[in-house]
Amino acid sequence: MGFYGKLERKFGKYAIKNLTLVLVICYAAGYLIQNISYDVIQYLTLDPYKIIHGQVWRLISWFLIPPPEDNMLFAILMIVFYFSIGTTLERTWGTFNYNMYLFMGMIFTIIGSFIMMGFCYLKFPNGVFVYGGGLLYPGEFASGLSHYFTTFYVNMSIFLAYACTFPDNEVLLMFIIPIKVKWLGIAYGAFMMYDMISGLIRGWDGIGFVYPIVIGASLLNFLLFFFTTRKYILRAQRKTKAQRVYVAKMREFEYKKQSMEQDKHPKISKHKCAICGRTERDGDDLTFRFCSKCDGNYEYCQDHLYTHIHFTNGEE
Repeated sequence: MGFYGKLERKFGKYAIKNLTLVLVICYAAGYLIQNISYDVIQYLTLDPYKIIHGQVWRLISWFLIPPPEDNMLFAILMIVFYFSIGTTLERTWGTFNYNMYLFMGMIFTIIGSFIMMGFCYLKFPNGVFVYGGGLLYPGEFASGLSHYFTTFYVNMSIFLAYACTFPDNEVLLMFIIPIKVKWLGIAYGAFMMYDMISGLIRGWDGIGFVYPIVIGASLLNFLLFFFTTRKYILRAQRKTKAQRVYVAKMREFEYKKQSMEQDKHPKISKHKCAICGRTERDGDDLTFRFCSKCDGNYEYCQDHLYTHIHFTNGEE
């Protein structure tokens, strides 16, 4: 049993089931808050300067800030999509491993926000002059950059993990073009690396240094967790696949067993014509009725119900 196996054995009972559902509910609540009053969002951001000044709820409330999306239709589709891949990962990895992955990404993002504030103090020790706003001290300037730290890159890390776990699964690009998720994962990874490199280049003259910190936090989560647990996770994935194959074989076996039993013991007919001997198994259009004038329980099909000779005392 590896390190993560020992952790799961010790702390697995505390894992939150259906964590993706909790996450998408937070997204939905965040979109609702944005549409009702956007100013409320300013009190929920991951602002390290205000956190150290007492607003500690921001360590959690930033989960409510959804990925930026102005079109609500695409926002709903995004929520459904991430709910689907998140629940798939949880079923494949196990609840504890999936919890660890998400919480590690969130913790790294929180750490990244404080690194960003520290960088502001190093880069702008005398403050920053903002047009129309006067002089901002490094901590206040860091507050203005806190809106970059959202769940967007946490979602990206979820998609990258899904692409590495199920590389050959297909999704419909623009709802039309089928494409394997591994190619989308490579494309997303390339875009993230481009943003990081361009941010490092621009960082010396502006605020581009924020992008390497934000993206680096999410990529660090992906690299550290996925590549240190890939054997453990892939083993669990193979186990899950073997279980699916076993269940399918057992169902096939039960079906064949039932078919053999039916061949050995044919079904007993519920209806049978006393004249021609036909039953309901001889045709779906056949109807059967009892004759009230015959002595005994004699049943006839529609062709002989009115043409038969009545039985009286067991004789015709």
